Amino acid sequence: MSKREKELVVPPAAKSDASSQEMLRAWIADGGLHCTLSIGAWGDKETIGWGILLTDVVRHVADALHQQEGMDPDDTIKQIRAVFNKELDAPTADAKGNFITH
Repeated sequence: MSKREKELVVPPAAKSDASSQEMLRAWIADGGLHCTLSIGAWGDKETIGWGILLTDVVRHVADALHQQEGMDPDDTIKQIRAVFNKELDAPTADAKGNFITH
């Protein structure tokens, strides 16, 4: 499988909205998470924006698992929240890397 075949589809709204902005890309590679982030989109409300973005992602995951696997969305959200809080309190790996501006 080529690298191109592994890329996810860009949502139609992101393609058609000239003001859309990619905020996050994430990969599992070399045994860990590797990501690129777009920091600064929300100015002085950056932490609020990221909090909302991450909760929206969880809801999308719950909806996708419901549609594909029949999993209960509320149960999925509860499980993700439990792991999320546990991981924040006692990380299984350090977040490390470089911040590169473009």
